[in-house]
Amino acid sequence: MSQEFLEHNQQEGQDALHYFEKMQIPNASEASGSDAFQPLLLITIITVQRRYDFHYVLQVASRFHHLLQECGARCRSHRVLLCNVESDPSSHQDVRLLSSFFPMVSRDRTGENPDPRLNQFEKEKQDYVFCLEQSLLSYNPQYILVVEDDAVPEKEIFSVLQHLFLARFSKPYLRDALYFKLYHPERLQRYFNPEPMRILEWLGLGMLLGPVLSCVYSWVLGRPGPSWLLALFFALYSMTLSELVGRHYLLELRRLHPALYNVVPVTECCTPAMLFPAPSARRALGYLQELHCRQGFAKDTALYSLLWAKGENAYVVEPNLVRHVGMYSSLRLNSSPKLL
Repeated sequence: MSQEFLEHNQQEGQDALHYFEKMQIPNASEASGSDAFQPLLLITIITVQRRYDFHYVLQVASRFHHLLQECGARCRSHRVLLCNVESDPSSHQDVRLLSSFFPMVSRDRTGENPDPRLNQFEKEKQDYVFCLEQSLLSYNPQYILVVEDDAVPEKEIFSVLQHLFLARFSKPYLRDALYFKLYHPERLQRYFNPEPMRILEWLGLGMLLGPVLSCVYSWVLGRPGPSWLLALFFALYSMTLSELVGRHYLLELRRLHPALYNVVPVTECCTPAMLFPAPSARRALGYLQELHCRQGFAKDTALYSLLWAKGENAYVVEPNLVRHVGMYSSLRLNSSPKLL
C-alpha cells in the first residue's frame, strides 16, 4: 500500500461526499422505502463509525446508487438498506447524511449496561445477526446482499447477479447453498494453495496449455509432431508462469461476460460482501446465534465452520464483485497502515 493509494482513497471519499451533497433529497416515502413489495435483492450496508474517516460508507452507497441508476428497469426490484450498528447511532455523521436518501435501521445500545463477556469479535457477529434479521423483517426479499461499509461494488455487479439469479442458482447444487461470497482477498487466490480445487484447476491449466503450446512450437519449427517430453515441459512452464503472474490477474479475463464468472466451493476468510438466499439467511441466523465469537474465531471463521458442523454448502464467485478499500479496521486499532 502506497501513500498515493491512501491519498486516492481519501479523494474518493471526498467525491462520494460531494455526490450526495449535490443530490436532490427525495421525498419522504422514497427515502424511507415505504413501498410495500418484496424485492428480488436487498442490499444491506452494515456500517460503523471508524476512527479514521475516509467516508467509506459514502463511497459504497454512492457507487451502489450510481450503478442502480445505470441499471435502470432491470434493477427496479432492488433496494438498499443502511444498517447502522454504531453504539451511539446519532454520532455516525455519514449515516445521518445518507438517511435522507436510503431507509435505515439502527442498533441503539445507548443506556445499556455493557456486558463484560462481549468482546469486539462477538459484538461484530451480533451486529451482523441484527442486520441480517432486520433485512428479513423489513423487506422479506428473495436475496440479501450483506455488504460491509468498505466494500465498493464493481461496475458489472448487477449484470453478473442477474445472470446468477436467472441461469446459475437454479442448479440443484447451488439452490440450497448457505451463502455466496462475492469477495476473496487477491493474495489468497493463488494456485499454490491448500484448497484442493485450486490445485486441480492449476493441473488442468497445465494439461490444456502443455499440448497446445508444444503443437504450436513443433508447427513453427516444422517438426513432424510434439513429443510427450515437450508437452510436459510446456505444461510445467505454463503452470509456473501462471503462478508467477498471479491467478487473480488471469481471473480478470472472466469479466468479459457474466457467463464466464466462476462459482466454486468457498474458502475461509473475510465477509465484505455475502449473498444469502432468504431461506439460507434464516438458517444462518439460527446457526450464528448459537456460536460465540472471539479472537481467532471471528464471524467469517464461524460461518465457515458451519459448513462442516451443519452439513451445509457455500460458494465463492470469481473474480471479485467488490473492491475492499478499507485500511482502518473496526476490530483492530491500526492507527498507521503499512505503506510500501
